[in-house]
Order: sequence, then C-alpha cells, then structure tokens
Amino acid sequence: MLETDGRVVMVSGASRGIGRAVVERLIAGGYCVSAGVRDARGLTGSDRLMLQRYDAEQLSSAEAWVAATIDRFGRLDSLINAAGINPEADLTDPDETALDAMMLINVKAPMRLIRLALTHLAKSGEGRVINVASMSGKRVRNPNAGYAMSKFALLALTHAVRQYGWDHGIRATAICPSFVATDMTAHVTKWPREKTSDPRDIAELIATVLRLPNTATIAELLVNCRLEDML
Repeated sequence: MLETDGRVVMVSGASRGIGRAVVERLIAGGYCVSAGVRDARGLTGSDRLMLQRYDAEQLSSAEAWVAATIDRFGRLDSLINAAGINPEADLTDPDETALDAMMLINVKAPMRLIRLALTHLAKSGEGRVINVASMSGKRVRNPNAGYAMSKFALLALTHAVRQYGWDHGIRATAICPSFVATDMTAHVTKWPREKTSDPRDIAELIATVLRLPNTATIAELLVNCRLEDML
C-alpha cells in the first residue's frame, strides 16, 4: 500500500457532507490536504490543512486553487472531486436552468480541476483522481433526469481519466453511493434517514482507494444502503 506521509490531496466540496468527512479522515491519516471551500464552516487551517476559496463555477478559481496548492506544498498526489449539487431537473421541464447548473458543477468543474492537476499527478507516479459520483450515475430511479445525466457523465469522465492517465501512473475511481446522510439528502422521505450511509464510511472507502497501489486499482465502487438489483 502507498505511504501517506507527505502526500498531498486536494478535496473539493470540503466544507460539508462527504467532502468534509474526507478531509477529516485524511488529516487523521497523515495526509496533507488542500481543501476547496466556499465557507469553512468551522474548518481551521493547520500545517497539514490548507483552506482555499473555491467557486466551482469559475475556471479562474480552479486555476488559482491548483496554483496555491503547489505553491504551499510543492506537489500534488491526489484529487478528490466531492463538490456537487442536486436541484430538480425533470425531463419534461422546458426550463434548463437546473440542468445547466448541474452539468457545470457536477461535470465541467471536476473536468477542469483534473485537467489542471494532470501534470502534477503524473509527477507523483502514483497520482489518484477520485470522483464522488452516485448510484444515479448507474441507473435512473426518480424523475430528476438532470442529476442522473450529470452523474452518468461524471462516470464517463472518470473512465476517460483512467485511459489518459494509466501510462503516467494516474489511477481514477468513481465512488457511487446511494443515499448518504448529508444536507443534499435532507429532503428524502422515501428512505429512513437512519438507514442511509454515513459520510464517514464513504470517507473510509475513499481513504482505502487512495492507499491502494497502481496494481490494484478500482474503476468504480458502488456503495448501497439498500438492496438493489445490479446488472
């Protein structure tokens, strides 16, 4: 397994939900973390935790964050894209505002960060890209077509990174949980809150993927809190 000492990880969506749990788990595990946030929400910077304002809508914000991370730590070993949104975008709704927002935040923003990080990840020799997708990127079970479309696209992006980065030692993984107990699922009533996945468990799985060597890479990791028939 890979050693964690001195390894630098960028985490988007770091102020809450899965991203916040990932930051806390990685700091506890000895990593140096560059956390992309809009609101720190109680996170405090330290010698191993850098907080950087990150607006996923803006390419310039992504450029500034990557540059600041390299300036602070001198290297980049892993990128975890955990930022995401989930407004309703029904197939029959002619208003495409929500769909456009999800394609920007859930797909284009991770793509931009990956593109900016690739050179640095290749220098690592064991670079990692982990995209927090969703079971909605594997099947469609509700009317929010826009969210599913964005997460299907994020899976495609993950596989594109695997293809491009393989010979450079870069490995990419899509983490696909179903319901997780975060702010994003606070509105869910069709499944009991106490039976949803804990974000700390998703963070533990991500930490495990980060530690795996180049010879034991995971392309997609499906995480269920309820029984599903998977093809």
